[in-house]
Formats: sequence, C-alpha cells, structure tokens
Amino acid sequence: MLARQRQERIAELVRQHGSIRVGALTERFGVSHMTIRRDLESLARRGHLDKVHGGAVTPEHGSTAEPGFGEKRSREVGAKEAIAAAAARLVAPGCAVALTAGTTTWTLARYLLDVPDITVVTNSVRAAQTLETQRRQTQTVVLTGGVRTPSDALVGPVAVAALASLRVDVLFMGVHGMDARTGFSTPNLEEAETNRAMCRSARRVVVLADHTKWDTPGLAAIAPLGTADLLITDSGIDAHARDALEAGVGELTVVEPAAPTRPIESAGT
Repeated sequence: MLARQRQERIAELVRQHGSIRVGALTERFGVSHMTIRRDLESLARRGHLDKVHGGAVTPEHGSTAEPGFGEKRSREVGAKEAIAAAAARLVAPGCAVALTAGTTTWTLARYLLDVPDITVVTNSVRAAQTLETQRRQTQTVVLTGGVRTPSDALVGPVAVAALASLRVDVLFMGVHGMDARTGFSTPNLEEAETNRAMCRSARRVVVLADHTKWDTPGLAAIAPLGTADLLITDSGIDAHARDALEAGVGELTVVEPAAPTRPIESAGT
C-alpha cells in the first residue's frame, strides 16, 4: 500500500471512530510505529486530524478554522523563505505588485524591501507594516482597508471596492488550502471574495503555497487551480500532488526549503 493510500485510510478511520491509537494502526497496516507517526504528522499538518499522545483524534476545527498570524508564522519557515526568495526574483524595479494576506506573502514583503521603484498593493496589515516602516523611499505602499480577520487580512466590501479600480502587473497570493477538485481555498468567506477581486486586478497570478497546503480543507473556494499562471511550492510536495498541480496550473516551480536567511520580526510587528 502506498503512503498516500494508507494516510487516506487512517483519516477515514479517525473520522469513523473519533480517535485511534498508534498501536492499532501499526497492527492494521503492518508498518512501524515511526511510519505511522510520520503519517499522523502529515495528516495533522493538512488538517485531517489532531495528534495526541499515543494516537490521533478528529480535529477540533474543520474547514472553517482560521489560525492566527502568530501560529501560522512558525510553520514551515524554511519552505516559506525559499518560496519567497524565488517569488522576489520575479519582481523588477518599476513593477506594480499585489500581495494577499498570509505568512508566506509577508515573508515575500521582506524580500521586496530590496527592490526599488515598485508599488505594492496589499490587504495584509503585516505586509503593509513591514513595507511602510522599512521600505526604500522610492517604494509606494497601498493598503486596501476593510475588516480585519484573525490572519490580519483586510476583507469585505471596502477592500473589494478599493481593488476594483486597480491594475497590477502581478499578484502574489497565499492560500490556506488547495486540491484538484476545489482549487485554492480559505476558511474565511469574505477573504475568498477579496482574493478573487485581487485576481481580477492582476495581469498575472502567482500562488505561493508550501506543501502542507495540499489537501488542507478550506470552507470557501477562491479560484480553480488554473487561475494560477505560476505556483511556487517546496520539495516536500508528494508525487500525487505534484502531478495534479502540473496538470492544473500554468507553470509549477518547486524549491528546496532553506534555513531562514532573514530575522523573524517580533510578534508585535
């Protein structure tokens, strides 16, 4: 049995029974405790279950769960740094770019500090703070306005109206989840609407998503995979997901995770 098939069966068993122990899974599938623990870690990252001592339980939250910025910032840091570095190489002086909210796009904002003469449109409070306090004098930052979400996105009618009159060269979009059937998704209905408005404002859409976003559930669909002209992810993406992304998006770039090269800002920024 392939690892993906085993993990799908494990997730199904947890949904059916509410909880399951590592020992029961090793006996059922004839694999080691270490293999099962890796399976549970992978499933937990994708939101299919919660790991507990000795096993797993059904997740406390489902597709409507929206982690705060601080919680998400500590996840997959090396992958996000590598993804952001690759994305920054696409931005030339004089470009108008847009950033959605999220920790990967916030990481990209820090790399964009080195690019002169750009205009950055964003609904991310964190990205705007970073750019505004540390930017070059020749950079322009436009913050959309709107209602603030737990992930520090500004969403809703005010944000959508602000975006309607803007046109940018490229949008860098972070997502909560992605899969072949739903496409890109988020737990927040208004954030999905705002992100769609940002897609409409852009000549090119680049999605930034580390491998844990694959098969992670989100309540609201943003757009199908084909909306992405380019998707940048990391080498932790499994073969099945990679095949689906190569078939679905315009272009796929896979980068190797790296140790963070820039200091992580304090939680108050």
